[in-house]
Amino acid sequence: MTTHHDPLVHLHTDRTHPPADEDGGPPSGAPSARRRSRRPGFGRLWRGRPEDPRRVRPAFLGLLLATAVLYLYNLSASGYANSFYSAAVQAGSQSWKAFFFGSLDAGNAITVDKPPAALWPMALAVRIFGLSSWSVLVPEVLMGVATVAVVYAAVRRRFSPAAGLIAGAVLALTPVAALMFRFNNPDALLALLMSVACYLVVRALEDGRTKWLVWAGAAIGFAFLAKTLQAFLILPALALVYGVCAPVRLRKRLGQLALATAAIVVSGGWWVAVVELWPASSRPYIGGSQHNSFLELTFGYNGLGRLNGEETGSVGGGGGPGGGSGGQWGETGWDRMFNSEIGGQISWLLPAALILLVAGLVATRRAGRTDTVRASFLVWGGSLLMTAAVFSYMAGIFHQYYTVALAPYLAAVVGMGAATLWERRERIWASLALAAAVTASAAWGYVLLDRTPDYLPWLKVPVLVGGLVAALGLVFAGRLSRRTALAAAGLGLVASLAAPTAYTLSTLREGHSGSIVTAGPSGASMRGGGPGGGGRGGGFPGGGNAPGQGQGQNQGQGGPGGFPGGGTAPGAGGTGRNGQTPNGQTPNGQTPNGQNGQNGGPAGGPSGEGGRMGAGGGMGGLLNGAEVGDEAKKLLETDADAYTWVAASVGSQNAASYQLGTGDPVMAIGGFNGTDPSPTLAQFKKYVADGRIHYFIGGGAGGGMGGDSGTASRITSWVEAHFKEVTVGSATFYDLTSPTA
Repeated sequence: MTTHHDPLVHLHTDRTHPPADEDGGPPSGAPSARRRSRRPGFGRLWRGRPEDPRRVRPAFLGLLLATAVLYLYNLSASGYANSFYSAAVQAGSQSWKAFFFGSLDAGNAITVDKPPAALWPMALAVRIFGLSSWSVLVPEVLMGVATVAVVYAAVRRRFSPAAGLIAGAVLALTPVAALMFRFNNPDALLALLMSVACYLVVRALEDGRTKWLVWAGAAIGFAFLAKTLQAFLILPALALVYGVCAPVRLRKRLGQLALATAAIVVSGGWWVAVVELWPASSRPYIGGSQHNSFLELTFGYNGLGRLNGEETGSVGGGGGPGGGSGGQWGETGWDRMFNSEIGGQISWLLPAALILLVAGLVATRRAGRTDTVRASFLVWGGSLLMTAAVFSYMAGIFHQYYTVALAPYLAAVVGMGAATLWERRERIWASLALAAAVTASAAWGYVLLDRTPDYLPWLKVPVLVGGLVAALGLVFAGRLSRRTALAAAGLGLVASLAAPTAYTLSTLREGHSGSIVTAGPSGASMRGGGPGGGGRGGGFPGGGNAPGQGQGQNQGQGGPGGFPGGGTAPGAGGTGRNGQTPNGQTPNGQTPNGQNGQNGGPAGGPSGEGGRMGAGGGMGGLLNGAEVGDEAKKLLETDADAYTWVAASVGSQNAASYQLGTGDPVMAIGGFNGTDPSPTLAQFKKYVADGRIHYFIGGGAGGGMGGDSGTASRITSWVEAHFKEVTVGSATFYDLTSPTA
């Protein structure tokens, strides 16, 4: 049986890519170049490479279209998703200064606790199309589609169209990918740029051209401006693989790596240099830092603090190293990616990916140093292992959705490994490894589905049985007819993808909002491993509720407990799915389909209309925004143009909700956690004396929790002692233009 030219595989060897001319273009005499040059633009787009079967390019375009339709479905159900970032997007659409710095408000009081690159595409979309759920979230969807395209292109170059399609489908159907490519956190842009970097390194490994490696460095540098040091997690793997495997002399390799490093510094450092050199008195405070320094934020709260758990201004660290120790952010250890908190997000095909990675390296063990097939495994597999290892042992802030960073690497390894073993299926070790990968996927899929027994309880048995039957067929794939072997492979692919697809569809059907969101059905990601763990999305780290957050069935039944900011947060959230209370309402009063519930809608809502809670509004929590009622909006919008900020509130989520609801800047005292020393009491008094702030919103979250400044508490106490209190519905405001004495 001849398998090398099987259309399912069609592995591309170096003969597929003839040497380039000195100017970098294809050889002038190449037949493919001549044919391609005569093809019209649209025909070339639809037909693809001349050597490909006609169905290859339509299949690829169909994959991208299906991904786009899938991710756009029910998109507006999430409203403004994470109001923290949506408020910054709104600010950036109103002020170019806020756009550049990533300010939370157009008055430029404080920035978000990340660099601004991930905000820029959304802010530009809002400038063009106006503020809405779609203008905020569609750019994220487009990033998801682009990431699928990049992974397909990278795998397809060195392997086969079928391998690229498998990789793209695995990525698109990973639950956490379906979550985060429809959400407005920085992770979508980070995943795209990391995929681009891996693709460019693979290109550089093909011919040793410096430009590809420099562009890879530029992609990583720009990724730094999306999520700081997380962009550097894969650098050791990429640098080592290129340093060993590149098809040029060692001296040139070292020089190229130096140039790539310079590209990282320039593409990521220009913004940092501007911010650090800009006079602090005329720029916004750097949110998340304790001394108004982006470098401090990078290496502290967003850097080493994430690894060791010592994050100044945070709400608490995680488990210690070595596994078995738990903390606010879950247990650390080698099995963290598989536990009840993380497993349903990313790990469906992780056992198979590890098997296929080892098998791919075994298959290429006798290849030369510069073999690009082996180098591809090392690039994507090394990135997967490096990122997973850091995630498994980091003791600081860790959210389940961070694992979207693993999805492109995992998908590429699965596609490459499946194609490599299928190519060698006549060898017993390869067919056994392929069968083992399918068996692992089916068995682990059964385990993960069993963790949510109320969701599609019938699916786990067909997944397991189908996978085992397919694995049995794949054991003998080299001896079976081509049609029978293809049937076994197809059944194995379906069995492997059925379970994560079910979780993905569950993710798409419901909206997600707040600071902590997870994919899959209710109970799919529980901290602590059981019913006592934290709720989906809106739960406080570690499984409990933030102080003042309630567990009642209706909004307003909040538990006792004041925030350090000087107030309470009545009904700030439940413990159900994505922070929903048991009757299906979110902490913001939003029903799962995005319509306003009986107690009111999310602040601003998809169309910018505030919900209702009585006549005023309810206070938000640390992780979720507040409700903004019609009367509260009317109060804040009165004479709004006369003030830089219509109001100030402790904590960014609370401030963001009022800003989205009114469309006017609201100052977030203390940043996200209320722990940043900005503004100081003296600065706040001056803003009030200058008539720049109209109202202070009482009862905000944060206010010194985990910090040592106490700034928010002092401001709250001063306001309560000196200004007139105004109650609107259940919300309390202080008119800073009406002192009590």
